[in-house]
Amino acid sequence: MAKQGASTAMPRLRFPEFRKANAWATMPLGQIAGRVSTKNTDGRVTRVLTNSAEFGVLDQRDYFKKDIATAGKVDGYYIVDRGDYVYNPRTSAIAPVGPISRNNLGEGVMSPLYTVFRFSGDLTDFYEHYFTSTGWHSFVRSAASTGARHDRMSITTGAFMCMPMPTPSPEERQKIADCLTSLDEVIAAQGRKVEALKAHKRGLMQQLFPREGETRPRLRFSEFRNVPEWRKVSIGDIGEVITGNTPATAQQEYYGGDRPFVSPADISDRRFVETTKTTLSEAGFHRSRSIRAMSVLFVCIGSTIGKVAQNTRECATNQQINAVVANSAFSSDFVYYLLHMEAVRIARLAGRQAVPIINKSLFSAVKVAAPRREEQQRIADCLSTLDTKINAESDQLATLKTHKQGLMQQLFPTPDGAGA
Repeated sequence: MAKQGASTAMPRLRFPEFRKANAWATMPLGQIAGRVSTKNTDGRVTRVLTNSAEFGVLDQRDYFKKDIATAGKVDGYYIVDRGDYVYNPRTSAIAPVGPISRNNLGEGVMSPLYTVFRFSGDLTDFYEHYFTSTGWHSFVRSAASTGARHDRMSITTGAFMCMPMPTPSPEERQKIADCLTSLDEVIAAQGRKVEALKAHKRGLMQQLFPREGETRPRLRFSEFRNVPEWRKVSIGDIGEVITGNTPATAQQEYYGGDRPFVSPADISDRRFVETTKTTLSEAGFHRSRSIRAMSVLFVCIGSTIGKVAQNTRECATNQQINAVVANSAFSSDFVYYLLHMEAVRIARLAGRQAVPIINKSLFSAVKVAAPRREEQQRIADCLSTLDTKINAESDQLATLKTHKQGLMQQLFPTPDGAGA
C-alpha cells in the first residue's frame, strides 16, 4: 500500500520477481531527501565544483581549465559532500530542463544558483540513474516560470522539492540500479575502446607524415624506405581549388531537390559527408559550383575553420568551404588525410580576426609535403582501414547508448503512468 497522500506509478517493464508486486509509491522529493544549504562561511572549503550537463559533477578547474570562482569569493557557496545531488537550472540541448547529477568526487562547494539535496536512505544509485531519464522533466517544466534568461529554468527550491519521485521497494531499486550500472560499465568500456583507437590513429598519423618543415616521415612502409624524400608542393598544385557559393535563398525553386549542398554544419568528425541538411534543385545546382565526388572539403571561414571531409556524391558547397579537386598525380584519399594533418597549421593563417577567414589564394598557396602517388595510396589505405574500425566501434557505442535510453523508458514510469 502506498502511504497516505502519495500517488502510485507503474513502469512498463519489471524484472520477473517484481511483476506481481504493488505499483510504485510516488511521493514528493522533500519527503525522501533534504535540502543541503550549509554555506562555506569560513572559507574552509576551497575546491569549487560545477555540474556539467555532459559530464556531471566536475572540479571547476578541470572543466574550465581555470578558476571561475576563486578563494575568498566562495563564502556564500554551499558545501557539498560525496553522494549529494545537484540540480543545475541551466538548460542545453542535452539537458533541456537542466541536469541533476550526483557528486561522486568528494567534498567541495557549489554556487547557490544550484539546488543541492541529500537522500535520507542509503540506496541512492537508483536515483542517480533515474535523473538521467526524462521522467522528471515534465514536472520541472510545469513548476518553473519564465525567468529573465532564456537558457535557465526559473523554479523555486520549494517547488523543486515537491517533485514527485518513484519509490519502489529497496530490493527493486537495487535490481534496477545494478542492471543500469552494469550497462554503464559496458558503455564506458566501449567508449574507452573508441578513444584508444582514435589515439592510435593520431599517433600513427604523426609517424606517417613528416613534421612541420621536414620532408621525410619517421615511419615509412618497407617498399618506400629507399625512395626519394617527399617533395614540397602547394595545395594549388594538388588540384583545382573551388570556393563554394550559395544560390539566392529568396529563390525557392533553387532548393529542395536531390542535389547535396554542403555547409560546415554537415561536416562531423567522420571522414565522409553522407547527407546534408540542405539540398538543391537542378536549377539551384546550376547556379552553384559543382564539386566532383570524393573531393576534399576544407572549411576556411568561421568558428569551425579547419574541419575537413570528403563528399561521397557530386555536390555544391557554400562559400565557407574550399574544395580541392585532386589531379591525376594525387590520391584524393591521401589529400584528405594530408589536410586533416595540416588543419591546425592552416587554420592559424586566419589570424585573430573577428571572423577568421582563409581566402582561396592564401589557401592555394599553402605549402605541404607529399610523396609519389603509390605511397600516397598506401598511406590512405592504411588509415582508411583504421577509420572503418573506429566508425564500427563508434556505431556500437551509439547503439549501446540508444539501448540504455530505451531500457530506461521501460524501467522508469512516465508521468502519464502515475495515478492517484
